[in-house]
Amino acid sequence: MKPSKKITSKLYMTVLMVFFYLPILYTVVFSFNTTRSLTHFGGFSLRWYEKMFHDSSMMQSIFYTVIIAVLATIISTIVGTITAIGLSKSKPIIKNVVNQVNDLPIMNPEIVTAIGLLMFFSALGIKKGFGTLLLAHIMFCIPYVILSVSPKLRSLDPNLADAALDLGATPWQALIKVIVPQIMPGIVSGALIAFTMSFDDFIISYFVTGNGVNNISIMVYTMSKRVNPSINALSTIIIVIITAVLVIVNIAPIIKEKREEKERKLT
Repeated sequence: MKPSKKITSKLYMTVLMVFFYLPILYTVVFSFNTTRSLTHFGGFSLRWYEKMFHDSSMMQSIFYTVIIAVLATIISTIVGTITAIGLSKSKPIIKNVVNQVNDLPIMNPEIVTAIGLLMFFSALGIKKGFGTLLLAHIMFCIPYVILSVSPKLRSLDPNLADAALDLGATPWQALIKVIVPQIMPGIVSGALIAFTMSFDDFIISYFVTGNGVNNISIMVYTMSKRVNPSINALSTIIIVIITAVLVIVNIAPIIKEKREEKERKLT
């Protein structure tokens, strides 16, 4: 590569890094600001963290966000995994039709999905609240789980389940002890995507919620018209948690690999 191209690529990467991470750094720094200003740093303080933990509406929004994301992730992961396994054993025409239907919620703009769910719940006379919000999140999370699990199933030996049955395993044992462990990376990645999609969803949540049930994104939207540095404090906590999870997820396999290598050397 020519020196000029190297300099250009490095400059391009630097600009991208600044563009992506400067707002995050800005949010973290001003979450410790003494004053309400978002442009002038008046000194270090934990005032906004204290205010956040004492704000009942904010804590309620955090509770609803976490509980809905966890429930939606668990249910959509189970349903999506079972559906993907069932599709892997189905006829090609059924598999193609279901896969195309599964792709619709992913390809559809969120506003279309939100309006559709709003009209659906209204037509059935279902009162909007926690239940409708949870159902909506499960609905748009399932396709991502199926999309993550299906490639792992395609890479499996199609005779694996039959071999387990021939060796005396029941269909349930073949599923739990043979199939699921083999596709676990796809299940985990699908669950992580589902949790992320549920945790930060705004458009669909805004249309299907009610009765004072708000998640973090809706709460931030309602507070955006007035300056509230407590949002910075909340964002900083979320950033720290996500960073910690990413570090653990990336370091854990390395530690496990080194431990297994050490055990092999000892034996």
